[in-house]
Amino acid sequence: MGVSNNITAVLNFIALLCSIPIIASGIWLASKPDNQCIHLFRWPVVILGVLILLVSLCGFLGAYWYKETLLAFYLCCMAILIALLLILLILAFVVTKPDGSYGVPGRGYREYRLDGFSSWLKDHVVDSKSWNKIRACLAETDVCPRLTQEYVTADQFFVAHISPLQSGCCKPPTVCGYNYVNPTLWLNPVNPTADPDCFLWNNDQSQLCYNCNSCKAGLLGNLRNEWRKANIILIVTVVVLIWVYVIACSAFKNAQTEDLFRRYKQGWT
Repeated sequence: MGVSNNITAVLNFIALLCSIPIIASGIWLASKPDNQCIHLFRWPVVILGVLILLVSLCGFLGAYWYKETLLAFYLCCMAILIALLLILLILAFVVTKPDGSYGVPGRGYREYRLDGFSSWLKDHVVDSKSWNKIRACLAETDVCPRLTQEYVTADQFFVAHISPLQSGCCKPPTVCGYNYVNPTLWLNPVNPTADPDCFLWNNDQSQLCYNCNSCKAGLLGNLRNEWRKANIILIVTVVVLIWVYVIACSAFKNAQTEDLFRRYKQGWT
């Protein structure tokens, strides 16, 4: 029984370590300008990581001190947390699968169409009720002002690999034919009727294209890229957690069997 509990303690310590990349991924996502303005996606990964850390600590202490109640609590809670993490991963993978980006001839960056993203993201992230708050939040960030510091000439800007958020919110769509002055200042559109966003562009630095559909699409493009990167770490971590959990269940079952056999043997003698 002692050997089984030692194995369980080691496994719970590994599970505790697995919570660190989950928390780190959540903090990385939460630190991004787009996620700072969208509370729905900001903290769920961090919260799950912290809960896994606490539950793993309970399991480690239960195994170290031979507390079967703590071990049973650990196994029950960890199963729920792994299930929640799997649901979050599947949801993130499904809703970020559609890609609304398209290439623009002669440009290093891509542009984005709102229709190219999943209906779930459009309904829950950039719906009309929440967009006013998100737009105001984005206008207060340095996402667009940073472009004027990094790029001076049109040639530099046109070959730049700017983020989806910058592509959609900080400049008008290329099809409008605006003339470049600097990354956030454009004049005299050649084809102002080519896209409804052409009429929404405003050189006021607090307005720009924050009211445009291209800005909403750029925000979703940013979310897609960030969650796709985070998913790689989360998938590896959840596989390790499942492996640890299965072995911990087996070790806990063996410990109970050995304890039952020991009691039976003592009663027999």
